[in-house]
Amino acid sequence: MEKQAIEEAAKIIWSTWHADQRIEAIPSAYRPKTRIDGYQVQAQVARLSAQRVFGWKIAATSKAGQQHIGVDGPLAGRLLEKHVFLPGAGIPLTNNIMNVAEAEFAFRMARDLPPRNTPYSIAEVIAAVDTMHPAIEIPDSRYRDFASAGAAQLIADNACAGYFVLGTATRTDWRQHDLARHRVTAHINGNLAREGKGENVLGDPRVALTWIANELSRVGESLRRGETITTGTCIVPAAIAPGDHVVADFGAFGRVETRLLS
Repeated sequence: MEKQAIEEAAKIIWSTWHADQRIEAIPSAYRPKTRIDGYQVQAQVARLSAQRVFGWKIAATSKAGQQHIGVDGPLAGRLLEKHVFLPGAGIPLTNNIMNVAEAEFAFRMARDLPPRNTPYSIAEVIAAVDTMHPAIEIPDSRYRDFASAGAAQLIADNACAGYFVLGTATRTDWRQHDLARHRVTAHINGNLAREGKGENVLGDPRVALTWIANELSRVGESLRRGETITTGTCIVPAAIAPGDHVVADFGAFGRVETRLLS
């Protein structure tokens, strides 16, 4: 994409987000056509936000999730610092068009994984991790019909990023556990709403983390020391409403909770 088109597309996305509004699509003159286009717009959106990039998220890490938003593979998006909350904090749900909560494995990086010509292996990526955390994501979109926007526009829109709650780092030695088989549950207002396993995230959260390291490398971006990466939902997204109390329980790895505000 030309620089002016990138800038105009990013202005539209960020002004829509900042005003808590929705659009049908980015106008065709500025609309990203490829994944690389989408990431260029996304990077400019982050610059316009004037917020620190807290980390990254992965959307569509299951076949069902990909079908739901009409894409053929995962998407990476930035987590902006003002949209990240501590455990137990209240999260505004006003005008959210997705209205779901997701339980996710998140990882904080101990060192950078810069772009390179050869793919990173799972072992290399896991060796670069500092801590693992239980997390909740509350996704959202700036498109009224996000399911028909397509991968390039969804990437430009930060891969449906909304709000993120990062739990306390687990004290359990997670490197010695089979994360694919690990059970995760979500309770809403004290009732079991969903249960799933780590294998619902590209087969294993460690595989998902490696995917994003290589996806970013391909487009000239890096995972950086101190950033947190949330790897996609282990459960079928659970419907939520203002006033709900959501708890994601990762068993031996801990739990994280939030309350949704109107």
